Amino acid sequence: MIKESSKSVSKTSPQTRIDTSSPCSSGDRCILFFVKYPERGTVKNRLAVDLTGVDIVELYRNFVLDLITMLEELRIPFQICYFPDDAEQRFIAWLGNHYRYMPQQGKNLGERMQNSFVRSFLQGFRQVIIMGSDSPDLPRTFIEEAFSTLKTMDSVIGPAFDGGYYLIGFKKKTFLPWVFEGIPWSSSSVFQESLRVLQAAGQKTFLLPRWHDIDTIRDLKNLIQRGRQSPFSNSHTMSFLLRHSIVG
Repeated sequence: MIKESSKSVSKTSPQTRIDTSSPCSSGDRCILFFVKYPERGTVKNRLAVDLTGVDIVELYRNFVLDLITMLEELRIPFQICYFPDDAEQRFIAWLGNHYRYMPQQGKNLGERMQNSFVRSFLQGFRQVIIMGSDSPDLPRTFIEEAFSTLKTMDSVIGPAFDGGYYLIGFKKKTFLPWVFEGIPWSSSSVFQESLRVLQAAGQKTFLLPRWHDIDTIRDLKNLIQRGRQSPFSNSHTMSFLLRHSIVG
């Protein structure tokens, strides 16, 4: 699930300055990959009941690496949307300077997503999706299907089993900015509330298959079970989990 980094929820501020420089590439499509800088206490906090802070940080780092690998295989332009917005140099030190980076700008998650869409559309892209970093084994076919459906649909959303969503996308001409306002982020009703807004606006919205966020030790055990029987068995995440015996 694409998650808020704090408990605050507020309306989008019209004063937020949106930088429209550095598009992720030429073309009609762009993926905005939302990532938090991995530090203790800032990522995957619900796992702290069962894992050490060091293990949680390393686990999340591997989530990000696996998702970047998947995005590179897609050969669709993508940009790493980093949080906090002053962390670009830390991201470059971690992931390298060969990716394009965009700060997440705004007071809450909804505002940051809204501003990222606006910035990308102002850069000239016509189809844009945002995806989170909580689903390391997200099938790349879901991303391909998202862009394919945007040719005929107004929007696309990928529900997560925990009640949130792992992906949301729009065409430039059907973008609905207020879908990110007034949503109780990090709750189990995020997907349903967002879908209600889309439907109330008369949008033709395509629903992708449900998929798994990794938030608890049970989620990790299920991930290992799935991963052993799929190409994800060769992933950074699986190697880390099995090598360090994170889950018995």
